[in-house]
Amino acid sequence: MVKSKSNNVTAKMYDTLIRPVITEKSMVSSEAGKVVFMVPLSATKDSVKAAVEAIFNVKVNKVNTIKQFGKAKSFRGHIGHRSDYKKAIITLADGQNIDVTTGI
Repeated sequence: MVKSKSNNVTAKMYDTLIRPVITEKSMVSSEAGKVVFMVPLSATKDSVKAAVEAIFNVKVNKVNTIKQFGKAKSFRGHIGHRSDYKKAIITLADGQNIDVTTGI
């Protein structure tokens, strides 16, 4: 495992957070101190919490995860299947915030 010099953040922590989810619903929840990230299907709540705290230097109160199963969709008469994915809703401590639009 490769360690970076700043704040003891490992490469595995960057792999835990795939990307932020930027939708109307997630932007409304950001006003309440919540941030939504797409995470791997194998990610646990503890690993997501550790990654967010190490990368963004914030205090996390709670992590909720949602596993969304992919739908079967047809396109031009051919049946395809969307991928399964997992979202993590991170509740931050009071006074903490993450600006997901700027990047890491």
